[in-house]
Amino acid sequence: PEKIASIVAGVAEGCVQAGAALVGGETAEMPGFYPEQEYDLAGFTVGVVEKSKIIDNTKMQAGDAVIALPSSGVHSNGFSLVRKALFEQAGYTVETRLPELGDRTLGDVLLTPTKIYVKALMPLFEASLVHGVAHITGGGFIENVPRMLPEGLAARIELGSWPVPPIFDVIERAGSVDHMEMFNIFNMGIGMVVAVPADREDEVMNLLANAGEQGYRIGSVVARGSDGVELA
Repeated sequence: PEKIASIVAGVAEGCVQAGAALVGGETAEMPGFYPEQEYDLAGFTVGVVEKSKIIDNTKMQAGDAVIALPSSGVHSNGFSLVRKALFEQAGYTVETRLPELGDRTLGDVLLTPTKIYVKALMPLFEASLVHGVAHITGGGFIENVPRMLPEGLAARIELGSWPVPPIFDVIERAGSVDHMEMFNIFNMGIGMVVAVPADREDEVMNLLANAGEQGYRIGSVVARGSDGVELA
């Protein structure tokens, strides 16, 4: 019961951060399917938006600024490689403490809750500042940024323009993963990307700061060459 209460409390906190209502659910008991003390938890959110306010990227153009919002860590993606690299290849455990991770255990760092960006982004939407937005989820940085781009445009990203959390260096080293391949698997410190008018970048940054969120200018929208994302 204590574990279930903790799970429900976590879901409720996520709803508070997203401004969403927790409207119900069900518990399906399937004897013989799940072993004792094991469970599976799934959830989803539903939202509604006026058609006139949908972000459809039709206003995006070359020269727009690409602004990133930082992730809190791995964000629940790429864990197959995380387990293989850290626990199988490196022989670490969830209790392992590494100098680059400070006083925290590896398990604590890996289970850092995924950030929810609703309240940080809403002021940008309300001010009609967003030409495109991409949540950096499964598939990593490279595969997700093009989700916001219309045909004919690409995002030119300047490596080193944002801080990469040390957990990614730990994974890269432990798994002997090619550095550029890391961007195809993980968010690399970026949880959300928005394209905004370059001449309103300061306004965007101020709105993010007022919402308690750090924004980073990581690149620009450019005419597309061969790839949707160009890393420079």
